[in-house]
Amino acid sequence: MSLSTGQFLALGNLARKQAGEDVDWINISHARALTELGLAERNREGWKITPEGIALLAERAATDAV
Repeated sequence: MSLSTGQFLALGNLARKQAGEDVDWINISHARALTELGLAERNREGWKITPEGIALLAERAATDAV
């Protein structure tokens, strides 16, 4: 799956937000695109990373480590 740099940064911010860290604001157009791809979802509290989004980040981290 190919993400733009902004989408990838937004996905990383959502992961850090879920982990309880403070993050920069999330670009709405990037978050919407992630939602369409099934990597994020919107709820009452805001944007949230999905298990698929977490898996993609883990896959990218493993690929970058090689």
